[in-house]
Amino acid sequence: MPIEILMPALSPTMEEGTLAKWLVKEGDTVSSGDLLAEIETDKATMEFEAVDEGVIGKIMVAEGSEGVKVNTVIAVLLEEGESADDISASKASLDAAGADAKDEPKATQASDAKTSEVAAAPPAPKGEDGKRIFASPLARRIAADKGVDLAGVKGSGPHGRIVKADVEGLSASDAPKAAASKPAEAAEAPKAAMASGASASAVAKMYEDREYEEVKLDGMRKTIAARLTEAKQTVPHFYLRRDIQLDALLAFRGTLNKQLEGRGVKLSVNDFIIKACAIALQQVPDANAVWAGDRILKLTPSDVAVAVAIEGGLFTPVLKDAHHKSLSALSSEMKDLAGRARDRKLAPHEYQGGSFAVSNLGMFGIDNFDAVINPPHGAILAVGAGIKKPVVGKDGELAVATVMSVTLSVDHRVIDGALGAELLNAIKDNLENPMAMLA
Repeated sequence: MPIEILMPALSPTMEEGTLAKWLVKEGDTVSSGDLLAEIETDKATMEFEAVDEGVIGKIMVAEGSEGVKVNTVIAVLLEEGESADDISASKASLDAAGADAKDEPKATQASDAKTSEVAAAPPAPKGEDGKRIFASPLARRIAADKGVDLAGVKGSGPHGRIVKADVEGLSASDAPKAAASKPAEAAEAPKAAMASGASASAVAKMYEDREYEEVKLDGMRKTIAARLTEAKQTVPHFYLRRDIQLDALLAFRGTLNKQLEGRGVKLSVNDFIIKACAIALQQVPDANAVWAGDRILKLTPSDVAVAVAIEGGLFTPVLKDAHHKSLSALSSEMKDLAGRARDRKLAPHEYQGGSFAVSNLGMFGIDNFDAVINPPHGAILAVGAGIKKPVVGKDGELAVATVMSVTLSVDHRVIDGALGAELLNAIKDNLENPMAMLA
């Protein structure tokens, strides 16, 4: 039976994507793990691998197609001994079954419907936690025939996907059944509908006598709009502000960069800020936390996300275990992540997670601003430009110093005012005493 290749869900939030480019053509032989296509999600362009082996019999979705829903059939794979005629025969038999069902008794219709579901591969199942179980169409058909619950099967395919070999020798009793669904009273209460602005047609009507250009929203812009609307409506933000003197840091940075010239390393002020935040999260561990719906998760490592502006939006790649990494290692990793972010080549695990974020607009001349928290993070640090200002020294004398204004946006569900102040004070102390960060 021909195997249907479905549009994959390449990230937990993906509902549709763009089939950017086919890497195979009809008639090509492919094996498990071979690259089939490049698919654009809301955040990145990712390569899609084959999970079964066979010959590409027919490409159902042309490259460049936008808005292709997850689980849409994008191609058909022929197994050994099959030909393109089998695709037509399979489709014809399904169409005929559907037409005949109109005149048959309900019992017969139900039986035929079940047969059709198996032939066309059942939809992707979900585990006890509600997450999609990744399995090839052929594996789903075999499991349905045998009555095997895929929730109890360990996949051996790429990225843990369940393939034919994992279910061929199983019977219904071999794989443990998924746990019974939770009672209705334990289910999450439906979220209240979020406030929305005027409709697109209503806004367009206001400007019908004005000249304008309509800009189509891509997946990234839609995702940014949805997530930031949710963040501002559901996360109780509060803001803490401090001025930080950078003169010691700038002098120390200059010395280090001279010593690192031979290695081709040049540290930025942002590298020091990332390091200072990572250490501060270790110094104030109660603030190294995220909101998880009905609980708080306190993280052990300092995983710091950094906002990177790209054309049409932004990414927040995550520097994991940043407290353990040297300044040069952080600088190198950040350059790599930022470069691939601008090319939209980051994998989901590289921009998801973290407990804390840094957004720096100082290089654009912005003195200060308030950043929006990226859920489920507990806080985000908005960094302004370093500007020479008059300051009063400890001895009461007036002097000139390079001062950087920062604002810490905090989720009050996770971090209270005094705890947030303690975290920001630790960040300030680390930046004003940069040599101590190397101890």
